[in-house]
Amino acid sequence: MSTLRTFKKNPDDLGFIGKIGYYIVLILGALVSVFPFYWMFVVATNDKGAVFHVPPLLTLGDQFVENFKRVLEKADFFQALGNSLFVSSMVTISVVFFCTLAGYAFAKYEFPFKNILFYFVIATLFVPQQLGVLPTYVIMAKLHWIDSFKALIVPAMVNAFGIFWMRQYISTAVHTELIEAGRIDGGGHFRIFWNIAIPVITPAMATLGILNFMTVWNDFFWPLVVLKNKEHFTIQIALQQLFTTRDGLDYGMIMSATFTATLPLLIVFLLFSRWVIAGLTSGAIKS
Repeated sequence: MSTLRTFKKNPDDLGFIGKIGYYIVLILGALVSVFPFYWMFVVATNDKGAVFHVPPLLTLGDQFVENFKRVLEKADFFQALGNSLFVSSMVTISVVFFCTLAGYAFAKYEFPFKNILFYFVIATLFVPQQLGVLPTYVIMAKLHWIDSFKALIVPAMVNAFGIFWMRQYISTAVHTELIEAGRIDGGGHFRIFWNIAIPVITPAMATLGILNFMTVWNDFFWPLVVLKNKEHFTIQIALQQLFTTRDGLDYGMIMSATFTATLPLLIVFLLFSRWVIAGLTSGAIKS
């Protein structure tokens, strides 16, 4: 009864308790999400038998350097890491730029067969990726691009999802009045796109960049098909080499390599997240 009387006297206390519960739920969700990554690091810092320990180990060991040395003995890890960083960066930059241009054209310009072309782009999303492997491989072979980074970058420079994503965002975020005002001021098509549209759609571009970078970084099948030389291997193929051993799986070694290979994804995510926040604030329009 005294608690109810207190809430009646101070109704703001109930809102405060609700906020406390809200933050507790968020903290619990964050811990559940981070735990697999933490446990992977725990296994990476212990010997190869730590993964079978019951109950699971939760304390860090001192074997990370030794485990990672075995990684360097079995695979050209840092070269593969650099290859993946180069390919993922080039593909992400091209996808964000070209898909933003295409999405802007579909959203704000009128031209013949506009809707038909957009529906055709959307239809390609329903085609399984595996069906395009053979024709794409034939094209790459005729261009003599097999076992080169061009076979990884050029086919992925634009994709249907990116065009659809940017078109939908630009349709609602970039107001026609802003474009017309830019034209009245004498701005050209590309200047209006660069100075007016880009600051408003930065959050969508950052999100597309994050998704695309992660997709290319984690891609295993297509690099396995077109890359032959170890000097061109990406990080996913290098990690797969660690599983080919006659002495059983060394989970400490595998987890140390996987943990290190995941760090660039976390760094890119943090950098793009800052751009999302900057885009939300700089792109705000006050009426």
